[in-house]
Amino acid sequence: MNSALPTQHNSTKVLPLPDSDLSKKEQVAGMFDRIAKRYDFLNHLLSMGIDKGWRKKAINTLKDINPKKILDVATGTGDLAIASLRLNPDHITGVDISEGMMEIGRKKLADKNLSDKITLQYGDSEALPFEQGYFDAITCAYGVRNFEHLEKGLSDMNRVLRKGGKVAILEFSQPKKFPVKQLYQFYFRYILPTLGKTVSKDATAYTYLPQSVAAFPEGDKFCAIMQQCGYKNVKARPLTFGITTLYTGEKA
Repeated sequence: MNSALPTQHNSTKVLPLPDSDLSKKEQVAGMFDRIAKRYDFLNHLLSMGIDKGWRKKAINTLKDINPKKILDVATGTGDLAIASLRLNPDHITGVDISEGMMEIGRKKLADKNLSDKITLQYGDSEALPFEQGYFDAITCAYGVRNFEHLEKGLSDMNRVLRKGGKVAILEFSQPKKFPVKQLYQFYFRYILPTLGKTVSKDATAYTYLPQSVAAFPEGDKFCAIMQQCGYKNVKARPLTFGITTLYTGEKA
């Protein structure tokens, strides 16, 4: 891992509540606590179910290292952690800063009799409560965009990954080609915020989403940040016309 502190990227800092005195971390945790009960329903509705395929592709990139200990960062209600069981690990640990989301996740695990295979606990990506090199693989779906300090979070994820371990990160991106680009922008700016607000009863969450996606340093820029944070063989793979990007890398 690089000993020098990675250069901070210059994208505009987007906050769920721009007028609040709370930190981004506190705002994001509160936002997800508020929408937790409707999150899974909205997630599948707004992505039209495609999100399940995206998670499967992310998990498949880890097959070759046969990971036994997996960390799922920004685990939310645990969907990616549950999907990762197809890799037959000894244990999966999911961490998140939203207790509301994990409460839903723990109930889901109990209902599926998976509480012995997956543990959900409070964890901040910038100060993960684990030893150096503890995990074989790390996953993160749609969470890095919400980090208060992107480089700090990626660097600490790298710290708890063993040498040669792999990371698979899913994050929203913006399609570049006509007409998908135009359709996507219309959907993200108008349809998604309206639907999200109506179902979740929270006006901020689904306004913050498109704004945070627009500000995120996607593609080659994010790959460069990953490399600065101690990853090698970093790749970006656009999925579904570039609506989402799958980023992969190994600990250098």
